[in-house]
Amino acid sequence: MAICPVILCGGAGTRLWPLSRKLYPKQFMDLGGRTLFSDTLERLRALPGLESPLVVCNEEQRFFAAAQLQAAGHATDGKVLLEPVGRNTAPAIAVACRALTDISLSRDEGTMLAEAEITRAEGALSRDEGTMLLVLPSDHVIKDVAAFAAAAAKAADIARDGYLVTFGIVPTSPESGYGWLKQGEPLAGGWKVQRFVEKPDRETAERMFSQGGYCWNSGMFLFRADRYLAELAVHAPEIHRLTGLAFEGRSADMDFLRVGEEAFRACPADSIDYAVMEKTEYAAMVGLEAGWSDLGAWDAVYDASDKDEAANVCVGDVLAEQTRSSYIHSSGRLVAVLGLDNVVVVETADAVLVADKDKSQAVKTLVQRLAADGRDEKDIHLRVFRPWGWYETLVLGERFQVKRIMLNPGAQLSLQRHYHRAEHWVVVHGTGRVTIEEEDRLLHEDESVYIPLGLRHRLYNPGKLPLEVIEVQSGSYLGEDDIERYEDRYGRS
Repeated sequence: MAICPVILCGGAGTRLWPLSRKLYPKQFMDLGGRTLFSDTLERLRALPGLESPLVVCNEEQRFFAAAQLQAAGHATDGKVLLEPVGRNTAPAIAVACRALTDISLSRDEGTMLAEAEITRAEGALSRDEGTMLLVLPSDHVIKDVAAFAAAAAKAADIARDGYLVTFGIVPTSPESGYGWLKQGEPLAGGWKVQRFVEKPDRETAERMFSQGGYCWNSGMFLFRADRYLAELAVHAPEIHRLTGLAFEGRSADMDFLRVGEEAFRACPADSIDYAVMEKTEYAAMVGLEAGWSDLGAWDAVYDASDKDEAANVCVGDVLAEQTRSSYIHSSGRLVAVLGLDNVVVVETADAVLVADKDKSQAVKTLVQRLAADGRDEKDIHLRVFRPWGWYETLVLGERFQVKRIMLNPGAQLSLQRHYHRAEHWVVVHGTGRVTIEEEDRLLHEDESVYIPLGLRHRLYNPGKLPLEVIEVQSGSYLGEDDIERYEDRYGRS
């Protein structure tokens, strides 16, 4: 039976600010030369016989996902499914099921198909050899990959019989930040799920932990595509109907597959737990002891990382003296910490977080304050990633701005013009081809070009190395929305 990993890339990870932001969420943030998304892809190598993964993500993250899929040697054509708007996990998984089995739902067929799947859901379980989904969030840590592979094999055998299987993490503490699962009737390799417990208070968590027979709810699943759609039709018929219409309205965009916006936007936003798992009688679980963490806050990142002799985790250019049990992360500058214990220090180009490690969950309140104040630091870094590479702002003044632009080999900016600013490009590394109106010219290191206000222009990297350019903008308005695109290989308007 074919098993296809489905990797969910939603969520902003606000508790890991300032490293994780809306347009640069935690699954893609640099954790010292790697990302959680690339770790998730690497983990799949331990599971034999899997198909190439399908990624579900939004517009902003599509090129992050595609680039890391390619770097890991996976196919990207049709394997990145784009959500026009976030609608939580139940709709995302539904369109993934349809994409992997090509089950659409037209307006004429809708009632007939829903009734057929409801009949199947209410009937006896049957052992089927259709496509199965291994649903994985893209931002989890699993240290013992062999244990994960063994649990996945057990889950697959239970799922073949029509159960919707979740991975229950064997608890190591009375954690109140996770949902819990109560083990029910035994199955071969696992249990039925007797009860779902939402994030409990501390007293309830301690009681369940001491009592035993409970696991943490990991948010990872394995099931047959047809069974999930059947249960969705029973328990969340509107999600079933609208995701069918959204998939029917799909369109291809380069290597990406877009679902229909109108139907998907109208779809109720609900998690798979609320929509299906807590209602179905076919919920099952397997136990997992594998050093799992969802990295929900900086203290969890600390717990999941290797420590030095002072029990510190130091990433980047860090100098720690008389400091213990702390997480210190430098994204660029030297960060020196003296005489502090149990703290989190995270440096980025435009923000620095200093916090008591035990207060890590409260970082989200800082992000809420940034949102209330309308500050860009909530959503974006000074380094902004684009499908062609990235740029970062070096200096921003009145009527002028200096940027550093890094263009990937073979990449190009759109053919564009600006109405309120002129630009001066200086090549500092590599070779660039510049188009200004009908004229092309080749620029080498230490050469420059001036683009007057209002002229169409484009920059292309014909080389095999990244192209680095310093851009000096001058004009009455320097916003990113002062742009008119004429041609763009990345499908942007």
